[in-house]
Amino acid sequence: VLQMADGCLLIVDAYEGPMPQTRFVLGKALEAGLTPVVVINKCDRPDGDPDRVIGEVFDLLVALGADDHALDFPVVYSSARDGWATDEWDGTKGTDLRPVFEAIVHHVPHPDVYIEKPLRMQITTLGFSEYVGRIGIGRVYQGVVHAGQPIALVKHQEDGTTKIVKAKVVTLQGFEGLGKIDQSRISAGNLCAISGIADIDIGDTICDPDHPEAMDEVAIDEPTISMAFRVNNSPFSGKEGDFVTSRQVKSRLEKELEHNVALRVEPGRTMDEFIVSGRGVLHLGILLETMRREGFELAVGRPIVIEREIDGKLHEPLEELVIDCPDTGVGSVMQLVGERKGEVVKIEPRGDGMTHCVFEITSRALIGLRGPVLTATQGEGIVHHTFLKFVPITGERPRRIAGVMIATETGQVTAHACEGLHDRGILFVKPGDQVYAGQIVGEHNRSNDITVNIVKMKKLDNIRSSTKEATVTLKAARSISLEQSLEYIEDDELVELTPKSIRLRKAELNESMRKRADRQAKSAAAGG
Repeated sequence: VLQMADGCLLIVDAYEGPMPQTRFVLGKALEAGLTPVVVINKCDRPDGDPDRVIGEVFDLLVALGADDHALDFPVVYSSARDGWATDEWDGTKGTDLRPVFEAIVHHVPHPDVYIEKPLRMQITTLGFSEYVGRIGIGRVYQGVVHAGQPIALVKHQEDGTTKIVKAKVVTLQGFEGLGKIDQSRISAGNLCAISGIADIDIGDTICDPDHPEAMDEVAIDEPTISMAFRVNNSPFSGKEGDFVTSRQVKSRLEKELEHNVALRVEPGRTMDEFIVSGRGVLHLGILLETMRREGFELAVGRPIVIEREIDGKLHEPLEELVIDCPDTGVGSVMQLVGERKGEVVKIEPRGDGMTHCVFEITSRALIGLRGPVLTATQGEGIVHHTFLKFVPITGERPRRIAGVMIATETGQVTAHACEGLHDRGILFVKPGDQVYAGQIVGEHNRSNDITVNIVKMKKLDNIRSSTKEATVTLKAARSISLEQSLEYIEDDELVELTPKSIRLRKAELNESMRKRADRQAKSAAAGG
């Protein structure tokens, strides 16, 4: 998408400053040769410090290797919520957003166009319509494209060669504001959407048939995390969702590949399993949440870091981790990160009771860290991270310390059963919830897993107990989000996702089979 632009707005919070995701996106923009216009947003915040943030932006640009032109960036101060901007910040608010638009006009270069040359256009993103099928969206770099025009589609092959496909532009649309309008011709320098080409993909070049010259292939970052997507085979399968079969899941993943260029999908160990790889837990989590809302049911395994062999040695992803937390929580945060072999880059008190902490930590160690950090900071910690580079593997992924409580029976959770289990750990379910055998219903206080009968009914007889009328207050069950669930589970566990529920479960629901597998694993370890 950046290849379609001539410049960029770098919007930075007047208090937070550049975040890890800012570094990643800005680095990509600089690689594409874009000139940044810096907008310091939320200048109306009482704790904002625009001067400090401008210095941090300059330091970030230097670290990213920006040239002198990019380092001489224009600055606009604004409050997007209140709808004003100003070129100078002395505490006086502006009246409208005109300074932002004027900065774009004055500092973003006009596109270099070659209308007289043969047509060349590269597809940088895809759309889809039920009526016309795939829609290729990109920028016309030279020449003019007409509706109904015959074209040559040049595709890059895996072996480095190119393949030329003859095609025809059926419909042609230009962009006006946030919408599209039908047009008969679009000239160089403009963006357009083309339909009628069935096998069009990102990176393909649309050319004049007499001059089929491919543009450079679009570089796409490789995935860093993979997860196993499985068909939901729990006893509750099909009760809450509309799409549950492997064919439906496969079709949905293939459709996602059409526009989600950083995603990879491979066959799993069985017909009902797919290995899906992406740029992080958040990337795959967004896909899972989208599928949930569309009515899909599926089970997913623990995120696994994708290792890469470089110079004969295995490497793993290293990420920059930024945590903003209260001053009182800095010690706990540093201990948590230190236990996972994270290295301190910078600790900076902000003077308002908050501290800005920057670390470098491997993706393997980062999985499962967000929850403990939020707990250690009483929910006030703000966690951000982004990929930096690949480094030699440093060790094993930290394991979950606590064991889990596993249901032995299928049925409805009872208050009587919960009352007897509260002293043994934290429950994930509450009275009235439906559970099944093999479902994880809580976290054990100790490191071992235990099985519990959480659907046990209170014994009814004609003997009056001295505590019969006693009122028992149950602790609230812990609610776990999708991202927290993915970080929580271990190798032998799954997250079951439906449009209405998020459940944790053992991959093997049968207790006898789990015990047999444990014995075999211990025997193999002893023999090895």
